[in-house]
Amino acid sequence: MRKGPSLFNIVSVTLGFAFLYLPIVLLIIYSFNAGRNVAIWAGWSTKWYVSMLQNQQLLDAAWVTLRVGLLSATVATVFGTLAALALVRHGRFFGRTMFSGMVYAPLVMPEVITGLSLLLLFVAVNFDRGFWTVTIAHITFSLCFVAVVVQSRLVTFDRSLEEAAMDLGCPPFKTFFVVTLPIILPAIIAGWMLAFTLSLDDLVIASFTTGPGATTLPMRIYSAVRLGVTPEINAVSTVLITIVTFGVITASLITKRQEAERQKAERMAAAAP
Repeated sequence: MRKGPSLFNIVSVTLGFAFLYLPIVLLIIYSFNAGRNVAIWAGWSTKWYVSMLQNQQLLDAAWVTLRVGLLSATVATVFGTLAALALVRHGRFFGRTMFSGMVYAPLVMPEVITGLSLLLLFVAVNFDRGFWTVTIAHITFSLCFVAVVVQSRLVTFDRSLEEAAMDLGCPPFKTFFVVTLPIILPAIIAGWMLAFTLSLDDLVIASFTTGPGATTLPMRIYSAVRLGVTPEINAVSTVLITIVTFGVITASLITKRQEAERQKAERMAAAAP
């Protein structure tokens, strides 16, 4: 019997990865193109990164994106963690099905529908669109991702640790911060990184909910691309790809480390007399 991957599998995987990542690799390479024409290679240069740093419109958009991402990810992490605790720890309660559906709806809802519904809401309540509407929108659609990550950790949480702490006289509120929170903290951090990454590269929802002075970096890039792709846009996109990749890898490593520590603790507990 033949062992290992077949030639067909190797070719299929290679073509699949090439289809997904070759355009990104080409974009990164051409961000170092010395010429202005992105279709003609004119040598290596970093001048477009210098030009990017001198473009005030791009810098303003990047600052808005960073503020929206940090604030929305932090608030979404707090509410997502609370939602996960409610779903895992409180069993069946009145309105659980509706609450669960509202928390996870953005996972399956098309971004166009989410953005349009939020736009109609802000218009109905006469809320001026701008920085805060974009932030609220990002909190709305990233909260569910945090809830999923934290809930997956709480499902496997050994509650006997909390019971032991409370048996020794620790009140429930202090038990959460001393025992529960440190154990689920890697999942919370991973959820925050995921929420920040989603906010960083969102275009559709931000386009519906933005207003004067709240143009995010993806929106600025999209507006510039419609007039023609330049190496400066390639440089901005490369920086954005780097940040998103770093965030995804960091969240993945935190999750894997958490799982490895949990399995190690389970093996030690099983081996104990």
